[in-house]
Amino acid sequence: MKKIKNHIDELFKDIPRNKETEMVKQEIIQNLEEKVFYLMDQGKEQEDAINKAIVEFGDIEDLKKELGVKEPQKKNMAKLNLEFSIWGSGLIIVFFIFINLYYTPHTIWAIYPIFAILWWPLSMYFVWSRKKWSE
Repeated sequence: MKKIKNHIDELFKDIPRNKETEMVKQEIIQNLEEKVFYLMDQGKEQEDAINKAIVEFGDIEDLKKELGVKEPQKKNMAKLNLEFSIWGSGLIIVFFIFINLYYTPHTIWAIYPIFAILWWPLSMYFVWSRKKWSE
């Protein structure tokens, strides 16, 4: 039943260790082992019974809430994405202007890809503003 213990330890890796948590872990392991023995009495092989018990157990999201474990907050990357898109598109625009003026100075064609490139920071601005106002 080492597989069950390893599985439960993996599920509880983000939960701080304390007396209550250890008691809950031991209770879950005991219940899963009882389930395995029941399934083996029903005719399943030990490995199949262990896998079925683990699958039927599922995850521990509700248990984490009961134990008071808070989910880590996601960082708001919208501002960084906006800054990156401004700098990136600026460099690309300068590159197209250079190529246009160096190779074909009599024909101004760089405006067409520049227009397309400007959609990148514009879209990132709208994502950033939506996140800014929703907070």
